[in-house]
Amino acid sequence: MMWPHAVPPVDYVVVGHLSLDQMPDGSTRLGGTAAYAALTAQRMGLRVGVVTAYRGPEDLAPLDAEGLFVTGIESATLTTFALEETPTGRRLRLHQVGPRLHPHHVPMAWRSAAIAHLAPIAQEVEPTVIQVFRRGLVALTPQGWLREWGPDGEVRAGPWPEAAYLLPRAGAVVLSIEDLGHDERRIAELARQTPLLVVTRGAAGADLYWQGQTYHQDAPSVSVVDATGAGDIFAAVFFVRLYQTRDPLDALARATFLAARSVTRPGLAGVPTPEELTAALAVPLRSGP
Repeated sequence: MMWPHAVPPVDYVVVGHLSLDQMPDGSTRLGGTAAYAALTAQRMGLRVGVVTAYRGPEDLAPLDAEGLFVTGIESATLTTFALEETPTGRRLRLHQVGPRLHPHHVPMAWRSAAIAHLAPIAQEVEPTVIQVFRRGLVALTPQGWLREWGPDGEVRAGPWPEAAYLLPRAGAVVLSIEDLGHDERRIAELARQTPLLVVTRGAAGADLYWQGQTYHQDAPSVSVVDATGAGDIFAAVFFVRLYQTRDPLDALARATFLAARSVTRPGLAGVPTPEELTAALAVPLRSGP
């Protein structure tokens, strides 16, 4: 529910826009890393707060139904993407962007959360937001900082000039190879600047860069219905398990399994079920690079 003034403390706070996703069949649905990650963390038993932009109660209904706490900016504009399927994969067009999120939008009660997840989707999170979180795990999914778009709105991978500022301040970072425009050459420099970096690779699994080593986790084979949000679910599971266990290999295995399961259902229905969360605990761990 919306908490404009006094807010209760939370365990996991995610900062980033909700989005309106226009699907290839003409339908629309709520999306954005903030939605997928927040719902996943809540399913894992955490109290979750979301700092975002929204138009009104209709945007927040899926989050309200799960008992999440939401605050931020009420705006006439919601960040909106059109999703197009092409022979070379999904293409995004950005139609509009909601207002920018700044440090003062984060409630004082949430600044000591166990996990702070900065989750931009379209350059909307001011990088200095990271400064308000001085306890717990500070986690990034920098997808939205890595995006750029032209007059036609087509989204493509771009530079990340704030990386040198943000990466040393983060405890864990998750991004996809698509976020990097499939440019493998960028990974080494990013990994050098932060303690834990994960690069997800869709059906090919994920790679963890940690303490100078690379660890690969295969993804289980599944029938794909909708891959939207899989990376966001991966990130939330990874961050929560990392905080709980302090074991990046544990987090990598559970996150890869649950992200794969998520693509078997459309949209927010891909958020892990209790049965899937239990099954994820049985996934074997890697023992070395």
